[in-house]
Amino acid sequence: MAIPKGYGFPIEFNTAFPERLLLMSPIGPAIKYNSDRNAAPEQKYDIDPKTGEGTGLPLWTATVSDPQGKGRRASFEITFVARQQPVPAGQQLSDSIWFIELEGLTAHPKVSGQGEFKYLDYVYRATGIKGDNSGAKQPPSDPGASRPAKAA
Repeated sequence: MAIPKGYGFPIEFNTAFPERLLLMSPIGPAIKYNSDRNAAPEQKYDIDPKTGEGTGLPLWTATVSDPQGKGRRASFEITFVARQQPVPAGQQLSDSIWFIELEGLTAHPKVSGQGEFKYLDYVYRATGIKGDNSGAKQPPSDPGASRPAKAA
């Protein structure tokens, strides 16, 4: 069985981050790279332009810190795949720092480092923040056949 390129392994939040995470920056849109400095910023979407695979949802990013993290993995960027910008929820430590718990967490393995100092690393993606009631995780307006019909 082959694992497709870009596959994210689902992982429970408490397994990956037993001490929770600290949200260290505001959550904002993930911006595409453009070599033209005068070009308007363009938000990234979860879709591969070559294959058309992906959810098509907008991507959002924020910097988080793992209290148990060591070395260069103490702080890193997390990507949210959600219709609307997630809003921090949880224990607020200051105006811009929150303890958060992620929902829909997946880990995407990648090789980091250079030369003989390469190591296995992970890129984390989530669908939202536990306790966020901003509407970023609202159910679909037309659930189709996924919901049983009401008896008359």
